[in-house]
Amino acid sequence: MTLQNPSICVFCGSRDGTRPDYPEAAEALGHALAEAGWQLVYGAGDVGLMGRVARAAQASGGRTFGVIPMHLLDREVGKRDLSTFIVTENMHERKKVMYMNSDAIVVLPGGAGSLDEFFEVLTWRQLGLHAKPIYLLNTAGFWNPLSALIHHFIDEGFAEPSLAAYVRVVPDVPALMADLREALSCRRLSAE
Repeated sequence: MTLQNPSICVFCGSRDGTRPDYPEAAEALGHALAEAGWQLVYGAGDVGLMGRVARAAQASGGRTFGVIPMHLLDREVGKRDLSTFIVTENMHERKKVMYMNSDAIVVLPGGAGSLDEFFEVLTWRQLGLHAKPIYLLNTAGFWNPLSALIHHFIDEGFAEPSLAAYVRVVPDVPALMADLREALSCRRLSAE
């Protein structure tokens, strides 16, 4: 995978949530990724924030790479008009394919599934299995409790202080895109 046209993995909810800020941020991210020439890698659903980020990326001419497990094709309304559409056997394989085809991970508001995805890539980072940047898009302060929990792990002696440094908490899409550009530029330079 080349960092000249990076692929950004987006984990997010299969629902819209209760605040209008959440779908607005998902759509803004889809447009921003496409306008930057970056590929969206996501869960291939056409519902909730997942569907919004994908439709926005497509509307702006972006490349979309979706991965969905067989058992969620109906429930998450598998979006078959993506640039790449992959059906996996299970959730674990879905996460693995998404991770392997991305240069950075962004987590939008979501529920237990989004937390599962986040903690898996964070754990892999903590174990030194990758060095990909991980972002929490903190729309309307959604991730404040999670950020506090990560610091609680550290304060209570269950993680090294470096754990917090593996996660970048950003307030909005413009801040996310600026940080991503810098992080991916640094990765590209170190790879040369």
